[in-house]
Amino acid sequence: MSKNTKVSLPDFSKAHVLVIGDIMLDRYWHGDTSRISPEAPVPVVRVADAEERPGGAANVALNIVALGASVTLLGVTGNDEPADTLQQRLEDAGVECHFLRLTGQPTITKLRVLSRHQQLIRLDFEDGFAEYNPEDLLLQFRTYLADVDVVLLSDYGKGTLRGAPALIESARTASKPVLVDPKGMDFDHYHGASLITPNLSEFEGVVGPCADDIDLAERGEALCRRLGLDSLLVTRSDKGMSLLRPANVPVHIPTQAREVYDVTGAGDTVIAALAASMAAGQSAEQAMSIANLAAGIVVGKLGTATASVAEIRRALYSQQTGNRGSMDEDSLLQIVEDARAHGERVVMTNGCFDILHAGHVGYLEAARKLGDRLIIAVNDDDSVRRLKGEERPINPLEQRMTVLAGLGCVDWVVAFSEDTPERLICKLLPDLLVKGGDYRPEDIAGGQCVQDNGGEVIVLDYEEGVSTTRMVEAIRGQVSEGS
Repeated sequence: MSKNTKVSLPDFSKAHVLVIGDIMLDRYWHGDTSRISPEAPVPVVRVADAEERPGGAANVALNIVALGASVTLLGVTGNDEPADTLQQRLEDAGVECHFLRLTGQPTITKLRVLSRHQQLIRLDFEDGFAEYNPEDLLLQFRTYLADVDVVLLSDYGKGTLRGAPALIESARTASKPVLVDPKGMDFDHYHGASLITPNLSEFEGVVGPCADDIDLAERGEALCRRLGLDSLLVTRSDKGMSLLRPANVPVHIPTQAREVYDVTGAGDTVIAALAASMAAGQSAEQAMSIANLAAGIVVGKLGTATASVAEIRRALYSQQTGNRGSMDEDSLLQIVEDARAHGERVVMTNGCFDILHAGHVGYLEAARKLGDRLIIAVNDDDSVRRLKGEERPINPLEQRMTVLAGLGCVDWVVAFSEDTPERLICKLLPDLLVKGGDYRPEDIAGGQCVQDNGGEVIVLDYEEGVSTTRMVEAIRGQVSEGS
């Protein structure tokens, strides 16, 4: 990413994406395998569970709606039970569906048989929609253009996008950006699109093998010029992504996947996050970073999956800060909500922490062991003066927060300006509120809010004989003696 490009999550609720492409139903049968069939040398699977998920362009639409954006989905299906299942699942998720149903032709369906998370076989039900007339879908497509921000073509090579050139021309005439997830070796089919997202294998299948990043960039920019593209985003598996644009410096970002469990549908997530981000006002470069984070999330899940805003926000925060550090109240509130969504126990404490000493460190380490995340609320300089006198604090707020954030046991540090952190605690509502010293739990500021919310209040002991006040008095005594 460019050093000057700041990435943040946009307001996806303002985005509306029109998705058109190959719609399919993914079916999964799960069961144990313990013997070989006597009829043939194949494993016998005792099916114990079955699930159905929208796939192809339908999965792209689900990925977009999972981010909070509006989605209109167009595509071709049969007039059958799988189409009914797809429409019901999609509409339940919030996708606006408009299927061109063809009687006598099957909805594209893929049946996967799995045992212990290993795929044993995949059965495909499809016939290519030989009777489909692209003009019928084009007429429908044009009626929805005015109400959307971005158009997305999801091509799986199943026949729905045989009329892609006309779709792209109509969208660009209406001044709508067109993003394409391509398929096959004929990218001329996508001439005039705003951006296409081939993987490295697809890209090299069109332009030839690339020796290095420089070669990739040169070939990508040449392809952009030949096809009239604004941008080309090449997904490169474990090498991340590359954004190529004529007369622009190439942008390469590393992959964000921590553990790859299943790459099924990762391309859908990339194009979906790109489209939703750009529809919400992000640049192509900013949208690429969000898409990269989203893809890193879904490859850690089984089967076609989606990434939520909370998951992406968490990954973005981790990328930018290492998932720790100082922040403002609103940012912290979002991070705490994400932590709870991941089942983490949040601990909170507060204080001036004017001069950090061994007593503080021991107390904070003990507090951190009570949960998964530790928040420290720190009095700002004015509130310290009101509590401790005009000669305090010794160290200003920014320095105090920096020192605390540097401790391995501390996750997040936030400042407050009141004499007590009660308002802040009642806003964040930690699972556990901790205070050091000889307090009674019922006297701790914010404790009642925490308990009313089902949390706990605990008092921990400070190390005997160690305090900031005593350290300040000792220093001043030595200074006086020296003078």
